[in-house]
Amino acid sequence: MAFANSDYSDILATTIESRSGVIADNVSNNVALLVRLKKRGNVKPFSGGNEILQELSFSSNTNAMYYSGYQALSVQPQDVISASAWGIKQAACAVTISGLEQIQNSGPEQIIDLIDARMEVAESSLMNLISTGVYSDGTGSGGLQVTGLQSIVPNDPTTGTVGGINRANYNFWRSQLYDFSVSAAASASASNIQVGFNTLWARCTRGRDTPDLVVLDNTYWGFYLASLQTNQRFAGDSDLANLGFTTIKYMNADVVLDGGIGGDAPANHAYFINSKYLFFRPYRGRNFVALGDERMSTNQDAVVRLIGWAGNMTASGPQFSGVAIE
Repeated sequence: MAFANSDYSDILATTIESRSGVIADNVSNNVALLVRLKKRGNVKPFSGGNEILQELSFSSNTNAMYYSGYQALSVQPQDVISASAWGIKQAACAVTISGLEQIQNSGPEQIIDLIDARMEVAESSLMNLISTGVYSDGTGSGGLQVTGLQSIVPNDPTTGTVGGINRANYNFWRSQLYDFSVSAAASASASNIQVGFNTLWARCTRGRDTPDLVVLDNTYWGFYLASLQTNQRFAGDSDLANLGFTTIKYMNADVVLDGGIGGDAPANHAYFINSKYLFFRPYRGRNFVALGDERMSTNQDAVVRLIGWAGNMTASGPQFSGVAIE
């Protein structure tokens, strides 16, 4: 006996809800950068509002001073804390069951097997969508895409507005850049990549504030490995390795390949990331959960449930991260 639409809808809904945490974990474990942000505690859900606000410190407190004896101390009000504002991006994937599939999969076990298979495909599709967005410039899908590294740490850090702040007007909001074609008067190669990395590292460093993750595409990964052939290699982060990422070390940062088959890092790019100042901000009530009730087409025999996500990538200090290009 075939199950009614409501039975399928109930199983779809409960399956999506029970797997929502799994999907969220799998998405955050699918990208080395998100793994690092989660480890640091920078995957921070937000609870609502028109925009995602990310607090930042943009200036020193000028009341700091030397003094002697009864000398008056400066107690002037200080405006040193502000916030960047990031748009809320949305993503969804539909899981569908047709009337014919209901008939063909009429037993309870068959229903669950079919829905599990559809859920795995939906989960994989959402992972790929978000993973691509993490490295994007946010202009995909008509500007609906996640604000990614190519926007937060762009090839030209002196122009453009991100997080509501115009980089042309505020130096503190500009990430760092090393352009091999300009600084080395050549394309990147195994013979000059370490010089470029050393220069970019210094530009991203303030005291103990240094990049902790370096993400490379296929080309730069190959150059960096070749430059290490005569040197000792140090193992990278075991957490990343346990999730299947191949890592080595540069200074005290883990170096990760995000190229290979289906890699999302843009070609000829090396991102030096200080994850202390980067965040992944999903909306608390829409972190890969079922959206509303079942949806049935007026002219189709099918049940549809949507898995939805909302949020964005944000930053509080782009100046502490950088990119090498050519």
